[in-house]
Amino acid sequence: MTQATTLTAPAAQAGGRRWLNTRQRWGTGLLLALALFGFVLPLVMELDPVKQNYSRILAAPGATELLGTDHLGRSMLARMSSAVQLSLGLSLLGVVTAAVPGVLLGVLAGWRGGWVDRALGVLADTLLALPGLLLVLLLVALAPGNFWTLYVGISLVLWIEYFRVVRLTTRTLMASPQIEASRLLGFGPGYIVRRHLWPALAPVVLTLGAFGAATAILAIAALGFVSVGLRPPTAELGLMMTELLPYYHEAPWILLQPIAAVFLLVLALNLLAGGRKP
Repeated sequence: MTQATTLTAPAAQAGGRRWLNTRQRWGTGLLLALALFGFVLPLVMELDPVKQNYSRILAAPGATELLGTDHLGRSMLARMSSAVQLSLGLSLLGVVTAAVPGVLLGVLAGWRGGWVDRALGVLADTLLALPGLLLVLLLVALAPGNFWTLYVGISLVLWIEYFRVVRLTTRTLMASPQIEASRLLGFGPGYIVRRHLWPALAPVVLTLGAFGAATAILAIAALGFVSVGLRPPTAELGLMMTELLPYYHEAPWILLQPIAAVFLLVLALNLLAGGRKP
């Protein structure tokens, strides 16, 4: 019993050190605040991002409109909340959809090796030969203005990175003494994945997910800014920048809002992903 206690104490201490560090806590807090703004605020307030009021065009922020109104008299609070919800939700959905097949296929390729590894590697290399932005543009051209084209395009671009990283990590881990010992002792694949593979893969997958979500947000905003993404009157951050750019001199605060939202979203995800423990 004494030996077991001695062995488990360092493990418990190591588990305690796995909490988020300062940078990651800042990123989590900022991301949570943006998520509340995008997903919870419409539930507690009556917000209509497409309602127009021509008597209040380009109104400055005030008690009636906390963030002012745009060139069509639409509430910037409502449109910013809807745009943050769209960008954050679509990017996270795309990341999850890309991570699941990427991780599963990466583990399969690294575990089995042989022709399975070669076949999946050829598939990933084939898709990787086509630039990601071009692939998204091709899908958008097939059905312009639809959410599913952005969603499918982002997922197809992101899963390859999960696959390649997970395959390499799995291949290295499968040759480690720990897994060899577990195999010799008769433990099955479920135990090996739960005890050895996933603890090593989880930090890598979560980091890739945060960076992937930031990349997806930038891609969605870039497509909207060049008017090949979603169509008006949808509230989307890149599209809002294009619509509000002609009114910069008259009302600079309305153009700065979508720019600040993209900056804060990407900053939060990079802080969450890039934090390193001392």
